[in-house]
Order: sequence, then C-alpha cells, then structure tokens
Amino acid sequence: MTVVADCALDMRGISKTFPGVKALSNVNFAVKFGTVHAVVGENGAGKSTLMKVLNGSYAPTSGTIKVGGNEVRMRKPADAQALGIRMVHQEINLVPDLTVAENVYLGRMPGKWTWLRKGEMIRKAAAVLKELGAAINPRERLGNLSISQQQLVEIAKAYAAQPRIIVLDEPTSSLSEHETAALFRILRKMRGEGIAIIYISHRLKEVLEIADEVTVLRDGSMIETRPIEGITAAEMIRLMVGREVSNVFPKSPAEIGASVLRVERIGDGASFRDVSFDVRAGEILGLTGLVGAGRTEVARAVFGLSRLVEGSVSVNGRKVVINSPSEAVRAGISYVPEDRKGDGIVPGMSVRENISLPILRRLTSFGRIRRSADRSLSAIYVKQFSISPPDGERRINLLSGGNQQKAVIAKWLAAKPAVLILDEPTRGVDVGAKAEIHHIIGQLVADGMAVVMISSELPEILGVCDRVVVMRDGRASAPLTRAELSEERIMALATGEEAA
Repeated sequence: MTVVADCALDMRGISKTFPGVKALSNVNFAVKFGTVHAVVGENGAGKSTLMKVLNGSYAPTSGTIKVGGNEVRMRKPADAQALGIRMVHQEINLVPDLTVAENVYLGRMPGKWTWLRKGEMIRKAAAVLKELGAAINPRERLGNLSISQQQLVEIAKAYAAQPRIIVLDEPTSSLSEHETAALFRILRKMRGEGIAIIYISHRLKEVLEIADEVTVLRDGSMIETRPIEGITAAEMIRLMVGREVSNVFPKSPAEIGASVLRVERIGDGASFRDVSFDVRAGEILGLTGLVGAGRTEVARAVFGLSRLVEGSVSVNGRKVVINSPSEAVRAGISYVPEDRKGDGIVPGMSVRENISLPILRRLTSFGRIRRSADRSLSAIYVKQFSISPPDGERRINLLSGGNQQKAVIAKWLAAKPAVLILDEPTRGVDVGAKAEIHHIIGQLVADGMAVVMISSELPEILGVCDRVVVMRDGRASAPLTRAELSEERIMALATGEEAA
C-alpha cells in the first residue's frame, strides 16, 4: 500500500520474536490522521504486542515504523511520547496517592511547581475533565475514585497531552453506557481535530459505532483491514477466531431448585440500602445497572469486604454473620472481583499458587503444604478450564486476560462454594474467552450451583440470566423474569424512567 500524505502511522513488516514464541509475524498496519481505527482480535492475537512496539516498550525484531511520513526508531516509551503518541491502558496506570490533577499532568509538571502554577494545573485539569463530561473534582485523591472514574482520568491525561496519535486499550471496559457515550463524543471531537485514534476493544458493537476502519489480528498476523461500512459483528468474529461463533452468550439449561443465598433489606450506610434478592440452586441471577449504582458494593459487603449496617444474609436457609472473606468462604460464598489485576490475582505467583490461595489450610499438614495435593488441584482446573498455556507453574501475569480470568474463577471454585458471585466476569476478554467462561458458568449451574452475575453488558445479562435485579442509586428493583427482560426495560429502571 502506498503511503499517503495524511498517514499518521505506517508500520511495515513488523515481526516480534521472544524465546520460543513468534508474537508478531510480518504485520502491516497503517492509520490516517482524523480517523478512528479499531484493532480487534482474540486475547493472544498480538494486539498488545503490536501496541507495545508502537509505544517503544518493545523493539521490533524486524520491520519499520513511520510517524507522519518520517521513519522513526523508538527505544523507550519516552521516545514515543516525544513523537506525540499516547497510550491509554486497560489496567489503570496512575498513582493512587496523588490528586486527579496531578495524575492528569504526571510527567509534565515544571520543575518548580509554585502554588500559583498548581492552581493553573487544577484549572486546566478541570477544563479537560469537563470536556470529557466527567464530573470529577481535580483536587480529589485518585485512590478515592471508582474504577470507572479512574479510567476517565487516564483518558483525560492522554488527551491533555495534545497527542497526534492516541491508543485506547479497552477504554470502556469499566464505563457505563452514559460514560461511554461521553467518551465517544470526545473521540469524535479528537477525530475532528485531526488526531489519529487507535481503538482496541472486544465490544464489537462499539467498534461498529465509533470506528472508520477496522484491522483484525489473529495468531500474531494481520488478517484483514476493512472500512467499517459493510462489515458486521459476525464477520469480525469469523475473521478473529477463524471459525463461526454462533452465540457468544448461550443460555445453558439447568434445573432450578431451592433458594441458596437470600439477602433481606441489607445496607452499608453509604453506597446502598434496603436491598433484597435471592438466588436459587441452578440459577443465574443478574445484577445490573449503571456504574456507580451500588452493584459491586453489594457484592463486596455480602463477601465480607465491607461492613453491613442493616439487614440479614442467609445461606441455605440459615442466617450468617459475615465480617470477613474467610467467614464468607466458610459460609459457602465465593466472589470473583471486578478488578482482576488489583484484587483477583497475585501477579508474581504461578497459576498453581493463585488457585491454591483460598484453601491453603486444606492443603496443609503439620504446617507444610502437601505439594502433591497442591499440584494435583491446579492440574485439574487447568485441564477442566482449558487454561492456556496448560502450565500450572507459569506466572499468572504472563497469561492473557481471558486465561487469567479462568484461573481466578478456578481459584474460588476450589473453595467449593454453594454460591458464586461474579463481578464483570468477561470484562476485557475476547469473544472466544467469553464463550469459554460462559460455558464454565453453564456447567456450574447445571451442577446445581447458584450464581450471581454482575455485568454492564446488557446482551450478556439478557443472554444468560434467569432473573435480573436492576440497581439505581443504591436501591434494587424487584427481580425481572426472562419473559420481562429487554434492553429498554433494564435501561428504564437503571435511569429512573421506570419506577423500581
């Protein structure tokens, strides 16, 4: 392809080889100024590696990179930033103990930052956040914000740097539909300003809505680049996985039995109040609503990560008092958290060590871990969940997001719970991994487990849940049956258009 004058980025013949692994093979990737160019592919397809080559984290084994028509060599991320390339990572990459304004201008503060200039920084950060439609106080400590708010600060930081090329890796994975709409408005504004936007997402509906072009990667190779007009989500999936995936969110048949978990009028005195629902054996109960509605806070309180100040929790008809996760596990409750990196895994440990963590006491004799039992346990789950690569001794942070998530689910299933709470179980994982995770969930309910699933993806909620509770402003609706479910009904309840 001939390089044209408006070409912001032209990567030619990019290959990247690690010992024993060819992560990228002769990839050609070009992006024009003033366009949104989506990159899609399964986890492990090479998306992250290609972007790390672009931002200077990896040197390509072979190939050339041109930015604005000029060939460049980037040895470190600072080289990419000097060329106007900014990366917004899926996992939050900010400093919790600094303010929002300090994070927005992190790395770009003058050496002598007087109180007058600090005021200027706060005003500028406030203006950027307002442009993004983010109602966030620039003086607030970042660590006090929710994950979705921190994600918006990450985007604000990149935008404030006035980039020529901006890479967004799963930018909406923690955002509500309202926040996503605000982000899309700013992306269209940036596109109008001539910025080249690279948009990586597993949410194909969003790709179809915001992108001008889409590039599909598979197994480290570029499969195809197409204008967004004329391509469908089904075609993208076929190109991504090399096969048809007929139903990403299949509903598995299961016999629904007696109530396993019942919460009655619970509240934490801050984020939610008067919340009641129950989930039965063999049932998937969906918990949805806009980000900030109190869904995660309810799950964390039921699991003992925060304190309930009112109401009661019962498991299998018996009231339980839960003040810690260990008490929750003993009561038969397990919880897969939303923040996989921060709360779900211990990155420096192996897959085996992560899976064993909740039940180390069961694997211990006379103060020593029984290694044979430990290895046997991880081997069972690695095989059962098709964790790839199938190596329990591999460090968990070297796995793709989808395989990390399968390991986190395995970790909590090892505790043999009666009820499993899944908070955004498919956030940031590819289409194939989503199907695998839902197959696992289907097996669990078929075996009689009760599952509570929190999700922001309405197709996921509509596809797999037997009943759905919608939360708004810390309060819960009465459960909706499958016959009552529709995207319009859920959004009406979530936004207050329909009374709960």
